[in-house]
Amino acid sequence: MKVLLFGATGMVGQGVLRECVLDPGVATVVTIGRNATGQAHPKLREIVHANLFDYAGMESQLTGLDACYFCLGVSSVGMSEPDYRRVTYDLTLAAATVLARLNPNMVFIYVSGMGTDSTEHGRTMWARVKGQTENAVLRLYPLGYAFRPAAIVPLHGIRSKTVFYQAFYSALKPVLPFLERRFPKYVTTTEKLGRAMLRVTREGAPQRVLENIDINRYS
Repeated sequence: MKVLLFGATGMVGQGVLRECVLDPGVATVVTIGRNATGQAHPKLREIVHANLFDYAGMESQLTGLDACYFCLGVSSVGMSEPDYRRVTYDLTLAAATVLARLNPNMVFIYVSGMGTDSTEHGRTMWARVKGQTENAVLRLYPLGYAFRPAAIVPLHGIRSKTVFYQAFYSALKPVLPFLERRFPKYVTTTEKLGRAMLRVTREGAPQRVLENIDINRYS
């Protein structure tokens, strides 16, 4: 299986990358991002690409893919809706549209978040934009899925680049294993998220939007 991964330097993407290189069924993991991951593995092939809104001239590197795991995301704090929509909806669809044309049978998994608004008309800005993005991806891909994790516990030395989130995880580290077991509806891990993506890629899922508890079940 050949997998394309966006956001491999972020907390979620790092976890997904780890599970992909460990999985014997994954032959190649292609990462694409503005910066290199800093990791080395025989399965790993990196594409450093400055403009994630434009893939002209590199389409030959984006063919023959079985799956794409889109793990890019930013916090909406302090952002206007047009700005947040550009780096969420516009950026995702720029990649998804090209990939759908080049790999029409590909599985595309978009990492969204718990509370995303599928109606696209709710009061919460980030939830509306995420809902718009989910819906567009699912329309574009017959084998498209949206993953909606809630709290994600970083394992295996993975850290969040967002200072607030990392401080939160560090403060709760002693009780996170308990919370994960006790509240599977609200807590998952980077490991479970990556494993669930791989399983859904291979086996499919009856629902196209997977909430946190579904992610844990498929891990």
